[in-house]
This record gives sequence, C-alpha cells and structure tokens, in this order.
Amino acid sequence: MLFRSAYFVLDVRFFENFALNHPLLILLVSVVLALLAGVLWRRWRSAQIASRRRLAMREFVTFMPRLEPQLLQAAAATGKPRGLRWTQCELHGAPLFATDHAGHDLCALIGVTVSFEAIAGGDMEDVEAVGNLRSATAVFVHQHGSWTTDGRVVFNLEPAETLERFQLCTFSID
Repeated sequence: MLFRSAYFVLDVRFFENFALNHPLLILLVSVVLALLAGVLWRRWRSAQIASRRRLAMREFVTFMPRLEPQLLQAAAATGKPRGLRWTQCELHGAPLFATDHAGHDLCALIGVTVSFEAIAGGDMEDVEAVGNLRSATAVFVHQHGSWTTDGRVVFNLEPAETLERFQLCTFSID
C-alpha cells in the first residue's frame, strides 16, 4: 500500500521490514507504551482515591452521633488533662476535612465543647474553673473504610486555626 504526499512517499512494507530488523525500535515502542500505561494508571488511581474521599466526607455527618461517645471514651482513656475526668463532649459546627502533606489518611476536624469534673483527691479538686466548658477541635480519621478517633482534641483552637497551625491540606465536598 502506498501513501503519497507532497513531501514524501510512504511505503507501509518498508516499516514492517524496518521494525523486524531493528529491535531497538521495538524496545522504544514498548517503553513508550509502558510509560503511557503508567500515566493512565496514575490518573485512574487518583480519580478512585478522590471518589473514596468524597464518599467518606459525605458519610461523616451520618456517623457523628456514633463518633461522639467514641471520642469521649478515647479521650478519657488518655488520662489528660491530669486530675480531671471527661464528663461530656458535644460536637458542633461543620467539619473541615484535611490530610497531611503525605496525603495518606483523611481527617475530619470539628468543633467540640468539653466538660470535666475533678477526680476526688486529685490536684484539681479545689480549682473553681474545673466546671467551665472548654472549646476545642476534635480530630477524627477515616481508616480502612470507617471513621474513628484516638481521642485527639486540640484545645483553644477552632478547626480552621488547627488546619493552619498544623499545616494540613484541606479538602471540600464537591
């Protein structure tokens, strides 16, 4: 088969014979195809991760009633602050979603109001301010398909301030 152009004449048989006689050309084509496959796989994987993150962000609101007692239990188990017992925590406001710079786990930061009581015989028993409500940011992590917490609470910072302070990457629900 012959293709004619103003600039050259292309004979397909020439390229068939050329490719068979030049293994470097076959190698070059193989490398280009492998690179193209890698680029396409990365794009597909990025889209898949973004889709899972969007789904997790939408699910967070429905899991909040279950996460509140989990936060209270996990935070109380840390023993911090010393001499105080966690009595109640109430999540409020809209969550902010973020990851660290490595981008591994999706985090939800949400405002929380915490109340404590002094442990009998402890250092804080005579302090009047023990009963004051405290504002903080609760940290939840989406791991293995579900939301969980290890009791991390950042006191005296709102969620947006926590994002800025710890230089996390933010996400929003599309």
